[in-house]
Amino acid sequence: MKKICLAGGCFWGMQKFFDQFEGVLNTAVGYANGPDKAPSYEDVCNSVGHAEAVMIEYDEDVLSLENLLAYYFMVIDPVSVNRQGEDEGLQYRTGVFYLDEEDLGAIRVAFAHVQESISEPLAVLCEPLENFFPAEEYHQKYLEKNPGGYCHIPQHFFELEEKL
Repeated sequence: MKKICLAGGCFWGMQKFFDQFEGVLNTAVGYANGPDKAPSYEDVCNSVGHAEAVMIEYDEDVLSLENLLAYYFMVIDPVSVNRQGEDEGLQYRTGVFYLDEEDLGAIRVAFAHVQESISEPLAVLCEPLENFFPAEEYHQKYLEKNPGGYCHIPQHFFELEEKL
């Protein structure tokens, strides 16, 4: 089992998107790479420095990090700074926050692959995970509990696994 933390705008949609894939064992939304103090959602919305992110536990024998990152780049705008869809602010920055330095090779390959197809520089951070604080319970699996909730990810991406 491996873990990776991905920030891709609003964490509700990111969690729902990744929950669909075979090999994803568990996901949790939370606040990553901000000050060492556990924030509330209100703190994060007031730009204390954390990114909304999803912690993904996955079985690398079923789903490689390369494929996981390819999915990630499908649902973000990789050149947008502190914004995804209608969500804007520091908490909506994009980033791959790794827990294992051995993952850097695969991460760099994924970044290079995306960069080859666009002319603007990537605005996606690549950093070690400094901290991750799980979000409040009402945020966990939010779009499952609230199917009409806003998300920058188009609805058809939530059924991608069925089409592969």
